[in-house]
Amino acid sequence: MSSSNSLRGADSVLTVNAGSSSLRLVFWSLAKQAEPLAAVNLSPAPDARSKVFSKFLDSEDLARPRLVIHRIVHGGTTLTSPTLLDESVLAEIKRLSSIAPLHNKAALKWVQAARQAFGSDLLQGACFDTSFYANLPEAAARYALPTALARRHGLRRYGFHGLAHQSMLEQWQFHCEPCAERKVISLQLGSGCSVTASSRGQPLETSMGFSPLEGLIMATRCGNVDPAAVLHLLDQTGMTTTQLGEILNRESGLLGVSGETSDMRVLLATDSAASRLAVDMFCHRIRHYIGAYLAVLGGAQAIVIGGGIGENSPIIRQRILEGFEWAGIRIDQRLNDSVVPVAPTPVHTGDSRVQIWVIPPNEAAVMADQAESLLQAGRNI
Repeated sequence: MSSSNSLRGADSVLTVNAGSSSLRLVFWSLAKQAEPLAAVNLSPAPDARSKVFSKFLDSEDLARPRLVIHRIVHGGTTLTSPTLLDESVLAEIKRLSSIAPLHNKAALKWVQAARQAFGSDLLQGACFDTSFYANLPEAAARYALPTALARRHGLRRYGFHGLAHQSMLEQWQFHCEPCAERKVISLQLGSGCSVTASSRGQPLETSMGFSPLEGLIMATRCGNVDPAAVLHLLDQTGMTTTQLGEILNRESGLLGVSGETSDMRVLLATDSAASRLAVDMFCHRIRHYIGAYLAVLGGAQAIVIGGGIGENSPIIRQRILEGFEWAGIRIDQRLNDSVVPVAPTPVHTGDSRVQIWVIPPNEAAVMADQAESLLQAGRNI
C-alpha cells in the first residue's frame, strides 16, 4: 500500500471547492490524464479546517499532493486565468472579498488551512469563477454609469459560477453533436443561482454582475433589486452598509420572502402563502431570464440545468420550462420525473427543437485540467 501511496503523492493534485454553504475536496491522479481517486462533500463546511485535509487523506490512504487548487469566486479584472498563489495574488483576492463576502473570505481561510496542513512549501493555485466571463461583450459587461467613475472603481459586470457553466457546456458538447453555433442557455440553480447565454463556447450574457448578488433569486441572496430601494433603506433606517449587505446576502431570497427557510425542498412541501410566493418568484425570475436570453442568442440549441435545485427538483424544472413551446422547448414529463443526477441526462421530447439536459457541473474536473500548467509554472519559479 505504501508504494501506491507514494505514487499518488508524487503525481497528484487536490482540488478545494469552498462554496457559500459547503466544501468539496477531490484528490486527482495526474499519471496520464486527470483521474479522480477520492472525494468528499461536507455541508455545512467544518470549522476545524486544517484537520479536514489530514482526515480526508488518511481515510483514503493518500499522500501529500504536489499541488492544491482552490476555486476562488472573484478574481476581478487582473486574475483572469489559473494562477499560483503568492502574497500579491492573495492580497488581491482579499481586496475583492468585500464584493463576494460569502465566498472569497471562506476560500482564503482554506488556503491558510492547507498551509497549516501541508506546509508553506506546498504549491497552491487558484481557478477563478470570473475568468470564464473575462471577455464578456462590452455591451453586456458595462453598467450605464459615468465612464470615468466606473473605470476608477472597477464597476462592471464580472459574472460568476464560471467553472460550473464551463463544465456544463463541455459535458453537453461531449454527449451530443452540437451545431457550429452551439447556442446554449445554462442554468446553475443551487444555494446561489445564475444563468448564462453562450455561443460557440463563449458567454454573451450572464445574470450575475458586479457581485454574486445580481440576477436570479437565490437561497438567501436577493437577486435584482432597484438601486433606489437600497438607497432608500440606507436613508430611512440608518443602517450601515455592512448591516445592509448582511441583509441582502444572508437574509433575503427564498428565506426573506418565505420568512421560514431557504431550502427549496421544504418550501415545495409547505402549504403556506409565503412559501408558495417564494417558489413562484424564484421560477418567474428564471423564466424572465430564459426569455431574454433566447432573444440575445436568437434561439437556442440547448438548455442545460445543474446545481442542487436544478438537478434534484423535477417540479422546478417543469415550472421554469413549461409554456416555452413557442420557442421549440418541450420537456418530457416522464424523463424529467425519472432523472438520477449522476450523469448528463436529456429530458426533452422527441419533437423538441431545443435540447434540454440535466447536467451535474464538475467544477473540480475543470480545475484539475489546469493542474499541469500550474505545476509547470511552479517549476519555473
